[in-house]
Amino acid sequence: MRSIAAGALALVCLLAAAGIMAQSAAPVALSAGKNYREIPQQPIADASRVEVIDFFFYGCPFCNELRPMLERWRKGLSADVVFRRVPTVRHDSWAPLARTYFTLDALGESERLHEEVYKSYHDEELHMSKPDVMADWASRQGIERQRWLEVYNSQDVSRRVEHARKLTRDYDIQGTPSIVVNGRYLTSSGLTDDVKLVVPVVQLLVDRERARK
Repeated sequence: MRSIAAGALALVCLLAAAGIMAQSAAPVALSAGKNYREIPQQPIADASRVEVIDFFFYGCPFCNELRPMLERWRKGLSADVVFRRVPTVRHDSWAPLARTYFTLDALGESERLHEEVYKSYHDEELHMSKPDVMADWASRQGIERQRWLEVYNSQDVSRRVEHARKLTRDYDIQGTPSIVVNGRYLTSSGLTDDVKLVVPVVQLLVDRERARK
């Protein structure tokens, strides 16, 4: 009798767990104003492809949480989708971290060290707003210190930081992480209320734009 009761309890627990899993695995549906919003149409470099822009901030814990999920998704993209990153500059205090990204990009090191910047900021609590600190960090990553400082302080990198500031305004980026699809649709962890839902919403928006081409 006891074994029957135990078996029944196990079955109830199994069914409950299955129900929870099914609920968590429920398909995401696009909902304007809830998990994405439209922004004024922005220019697209290549109209034959779907453009996805990751507006990020290295100091943002939600960007850090989204990063591995977004990277896995990015690596599986087909040739008709172009992905690029823009460091968000909503405040002057964000500019040094944007400068760090553009320095890495100018040196051809952004792919190799993008993740390392996040780790150094969030896990090691490195003060990345200081040029000398970043030059020392770059040296530890195998980049010649003086070369880093030359590029970091260059006019080209300064122009790119100011352009990122302008894009932050033009795309109406109100927080990070924000992902913009085809210069038209924006989703963010603030809109989805769950970082794990950002990539599924982005994929649906990509599918929608792909169908329009």
